[in-house]
Amino acid sequence: MRLDKFLKVSRLIKRRTVANEACDAGRVLQNGKPARASSPVKVGDRLEILFGTNSVQVEVLDVRETVRKEEAQSLYRYL
Repeated sequence: MRLDKFLKVSRLIKRRTVANEACDAGRVLQNGKPARASSPVKVGDRLEILFGTNSVQVEVLDVRETVRKEEAQSLYRYL
């Protein structure tokens, strides 16, 4: 699955276009390296998202095409 779609499905970022722009601006790191929106996401990847002065680090636990809102947090684990 593409990185921008994973960020939207997991609800880490609300919209896919916003996720795409964040990747283009270099605010999303995948395994410590700047990631493109089209980068594939695999189980075990570590993602860091920079929100202004804050950053969120998560580990990917599952990759699914669709998920209900209540189950979205089961796709990742905060570090």
